[in-house]
Amino acid sequence: MSDGGSLYRTYSATCAGIEAVKITVEVSITPGVGIFLVGLPDNAVRESMLRVTTAMQRNGYAVPGRKVVVNMAPADIRKEGSGYDAAIAVAMLAASGQMFFPEPEKYLVMGELSLDGRLRKVKGVLPVAEQAGAMGFGCVVVPRESATEASWAEGVRVYGVSDLQEMAVVLGGGKDADAFLVHGREYCPSAVHVTYDFADVAGQPFAKRGLEIAASGGHNVLLCGPPGAGKSLMAKCVASILPPMTRREALETSMIYSVSGLLNEESGLVTCRPYRSPHHTASRVAVTGGGARAMPGEISLAHNGVLCLDEIAQFPASTLDVLRQPLEEGRIVISRARYKVVYPASFMLVASMNPCPCGYAGEDDGRCTCTQGMIYRYRSRVSGPLLDRIDLNINVRAVDGAGMSALSGQEGSREISSRVRQARDVQLRRFAEDGIFTNSQMRPSHIKRYCRVGMEEEKFLRRLMDSYGLSARGYVRILKVARTIADMCGDENIKIDHISEAVQYRLQ
Repeated sequence: MSDGGSLYRTYSATCAGIEAVKITVEVSITPGVGIFLVGLPDNAVRESMLRVTTAMQRNGYAVPGRKVVVNMAPADIRKEGSGYDAAIAVAMLAASGQMFFPEPEKYLVMGELSLDGRLRKVKGVLPVAEQAGAMGFGCVVVPRESATEASWAEGVRVYGVSDLQEMAVVLGGGKDADAFLVHGREYCPSAVHVTYDFADVAGQPFAKRGLEIAASGGHNVLLCGPPGAGKSLMAKCVASILPPMTRREALETSMIYSVSGLLNEESGLVTCRPYRSPHHTASRVAVTGGGARAMPGEISLAHNGVLCLDEIAQFPASTLDVLRQPLEEGRIVISRARYKVVYPASFMLVASMNPCPCGYAGEDDGRCTCTQGMIYRYRSRVSGPLLDRIDLNINVRAVDGAGMSALSGQEGSREISSRVRQARDVQLRRFAEDGIFTNSQMRPSHIKRYCRVGMEEEKFLRRLMDSYGLSARGYVRILKVARTIADMCGDENIKIDHISEAVQYRLQ
């Protein structure tokens, strides 16, 4: 080492939402005493110096007895978590001349170090590996426990290592590094695990048809009816009729779970559509995301799946109102004093509620004891703007004795699921070049292109708007649902029959 000291750079990454941000780790060793860490690190990163130096010593390396400055750039981004340990250790070993890494600019390094030099799993490996190629890296080196999820990334070579010694072999290049190369696998969606089946739902043909339409187009739906009518059961059954995820959908959802640290270590990928059902006592941050480290909430964990809000009127109004943006845009923007992140949140909302505080308003038996004022206050807990973003409003009536006795002849989820899959396949082919998956995700440009109607249908829609005072959003959502019904019927064009059925679920 010359008197001017030495400087070495390695590269790691962090996640802002599910967007990867390159972090350059610079280590300078010059005459002097002390180890200094700069670059806006949080407490977990500050503690990394103790982990790194201890791991180096236990693996037979010397801690440089000079002035060591570790800089993490860019300095205006707060560095959080323990995923930078490996990059810092590599840079220190190379700068001190104890290891030789000929092409550091090719490798992106992530991993937490234990005190004995082994690497531990870290969060956010999948989105980092997926975007590593776009950041200019050809290789990604991660802990062996995280290698499975990283292997789903395309365009980069993924290496899984267990400790500093194996890390040195990989970064040193050569044929020995191939022993740690992790090969990708062919995507195979998981079969739907049917816990709740529509065959167990007594009666309710109108509600079942509405939920089939909703599942076919990914539409939001609200079930309103008395206690015991089967609202909660039908909401749970929706998961059993959803089609398998495509590889792109699985990657999008898995990146969110990777950032949350919830990915399965064996598969490294979410292959079954998520179904999230938070309790009404859940905090707004838990539902929408945020907190000290900008973690994704339930609405993002439900991306490409179902968010079930049972008894939606019991949720705080502040929580429900935050749902407006994701229901409209398919994403949630979380802005705080220290950060601003964007998480995907394109989910199918399945909500249920009673029609009044006692639950029996509208029933013929006269059991309802609520005044009109009580009913109005109860229903106003779900705001008009939120209701306007729900495509299908389904009134569920109590099941009588005849409906219960006919339970054995009910159509099951398997039969409904096959029809839903056929309708989704039509949409996948239609939107193959548009970056969306379902009719519910259509933007104005898609509406103009795929929801054209004839003169008679246009006149019918105008009469509906004038008669019922539909908003522009209501008009568009009727068109989206009608497009889904047409797809279910195998029709290329939207007809009056499709619009009429869509309106039934809009004007409840």
